[in-house]
Amino acid sequence: MDTQEILKRVRKIEIKARGLSNNIFAGQYHSAFKGRGMAFSEVREYQYGDDIRDIDWNVSARFHKPYVKVYEEERELTVMLLVDVSGSLDVGTRNATKREVVTEIAATLAFSAIQNNDKIGVIFFSDKIEKYIPPKKGRKHILFIIREMLDFTPESRKTDVKVAVEFLTGVLKRRCTAFLMSDFCVRDDFTNALTICNRKHDVVAVQVYDRRAESLPNVGLMKVLDAETGHEMYIDTSDKRLRRAHKEHWQKRQTMLADTFNKSNVDNVSIATDKDYVRALMQLFAMRS
Repeated sequence: MDTQEILKRVRKIEIKARGLSNNIFAGQYHSAFKGRGMAFSEVREYQYGDDIRDIDWNVSARFHKPYVKVYEEERELTVMLLVDVSGSLDVGTRNATKREVVTEIAATLAFSAIQNNDKIGVIFFSDKIEKYIPPKKGRKHILFIIREMLDFTPESRKTDVKVAVEFLTGVLKRRCTAFLMSDFCVRDDFTNALTICNRKHDVVAVQVYDRRAESLPNVGLMKVLDAETGHEMYIDTSDKRLRRAHKEHWQKRQTMLADTFNKSNVDNVSIATDKDYVRALMQLFAMRS
């Protein structure tokens, strides 16, 4: 993709993402994701019912009457986008590839975050950490992130979610809100790593999948490619047993994934590439508010 084409796509995504964050997600994001805690605001005279643990003894001694510290919720967040850049994200049989949908979702979340004066950082991962972009504020930084998502070429095409969450646990010392975005086409269990990460940070999982992963059409002989290994083979989709086995495999994988998120206490949402991700994100925000 040449530079001119990238810039056009970045601009197109920016217009859509900013429109969504301004008109639809305003307020929803603000209430769904909490700050790091309570920050000191001011002192005022003690009133009946105030907690004596909040008394500021230094100020009270100076003015010869009791004063208490007043706190307010610390709203500024650090938001991390953990973006799967493995080969399986290049798949797309309807409307868009998984990578394109992930990019739009990430951009929308990023623009929602800067409206809240939050910092945004990114971790690109495959079966290793491909790139780390430290958290910063501002539109220019977000446009750089979007450009990287559109044009980044990973060294590996495989996936290891455990690598990503372990890296996040170690790289950020202060608590952040992290969006883990992937199709979760993985074989290895990452429950323990995700549990540890979610204790330190607030992790939200966003699964983006293609409908063909859920069910196969009855179209006869079909050539299929494993996007991560490069293995090609022909399958007969007119075989009912094959289609049933494919669906059962999908359902089993989704059950295991749901179990992982359950055990890790991680909020999650699953979005098909041919469905409206706005509605899914709105439901996620509402659930957390």
